[in-house]
Amino acid sequence: MTQRAHAMFAMSSQNVPLVFPPEVLARLRESVDIDPGLVAEDFTDPRLADALARTEILVTGWGCPRLDAAALDAAPKLRAVLHSAGSVKSLVTPELWRRGIAVSSAAVANAVPVAEYTLAMILLAGKDLFAARDRLRGERAFPGWGLVPGIGNHGRRVGVIGASRIGRKVLELLRPFDLVPSLTDPYVDEAGAAALGVPLLPLHDLLRTSEIVTIHAPETPQTRRLIGARELALMPDGAVLINTARGGLLDHDALIAELRTGRLSAILDVTDPEPLPADSPLYDLPGAFITPHLAGSQGNEAARLGLAVVREAERLAAGGEVAYAVDPAVLGREA
Repeated sequence: MTQRAHAMFAMSSQNVPLVFPPEVLARLRESVDIDPGLVAEDFTDPRLADALARTEILVTGWGCPRLDAAALDAAPKLRAVLHSAGSVKSLVTPELWRRGIAVSSAAVANAVPVAEYTLAMILLAGKDLFAARDRLRGERAFPGWGLVPGIGNHGRRVGVIGASRIGRKVLELLRPFDLVPSLTDPYVDEAGAAALGVPLLPLHDLLRTSEIVTIHAPETPQTRRLIGARELALMPDGAVLINTARGGLLDHDALIAELRTGRLSAILDVTDPEPLPADSPLYDLPGAFITPHLAGSQGNEAARLGLAVVREAERLAAGGEVAYAVDPAVLGREA
C-alpha cells in the first residue's frame, strides 16, 4: 500500500469534530495520515514544530492562522492546502503561489445550504408569508378564506445579482418552479447567461423588473454599497430584497429609509456591521426579516464541507490534482 501523506488540521479545534464527524474523519484517514487531536491554531506553537515539518497537506478551516512566509517556512514539505470552508481570503498570502502550493476550497459545498436558504426565502416571500405572519400576530384573528390578490409564485420575477457559485446554484434550484429568473453579472456574457438558462440584464434593468432580488456578489472595493438609495428606488413597489452575501454590499441607511415607507421589504442574513447594534431599526421595522448569518453550513451541513475535503484528499492520494483549486488570478473578485 502506498504510504499516506502526512497531514495536519489547521483551524479552531472545536470545529474539527463538527466538520469531520467520525464517519467523515475515518474516510479522510484512509487517504492521509492525520491526527485529529493535533490541531494548529497557532503556527508558532513549539509543540507543533515536528509535526509541521513533516506536513505535506494542511486541512484548514474557520480559525486557521494566516499562511504567511513564516508559517510556510515551518512546513517545508507542504504541497497542498485543503480548505474545509468557503472563502480563503483570510488565510492565503502571495507566498503560497510563489511556492507552488495548491489551494482548494469547499466553497462549492458551502454554496448548497446558502442556495437552499435563498430558495426557501424566495418562495416564502412570494407568498407574502412574513407580512402575513406579522398581521396575524398583531390582529390575533384569522382573516377568513378567499383568494389574496398580489401574492403567489406563478410567474414571479426573480433577479439574481452575481453568478457566483451560490448565484449559479440558486438559478439551478429555481428551475423546477414557475418563476421567471434573470441575472446580472459584469463577468458573464450573453452566451454564459444563455448556458445558465436566464436572460442577462444590466443591474438597473434587473432591479426595475424584478419582484424579488437576491444578492450573491462578492464584496470588493468595487462592489461595496452596490445597492444604495438610487438602486433601491428602482425596485417596484412591494418588491423584496434578499441578502445572503455580505452586509457591505448594501447601504443599510438607504434600506432603512425605504423600509420605513413600507414600499419594500428585506430578508437579511448578513448585515453591516455584523452583528447589528442593539438599537438598529432593522430589528423592529415590519418590512425587515433578519436572521443571524445562518444561511451557510450549520449543524449537520458542516459534514458536507468535510466530505469535500475528503474527496480532494482522495484525488491527491490517487496521484491527481484537486478539483476545486483556488485561482489567484480571480481571487480578488471572489468572496
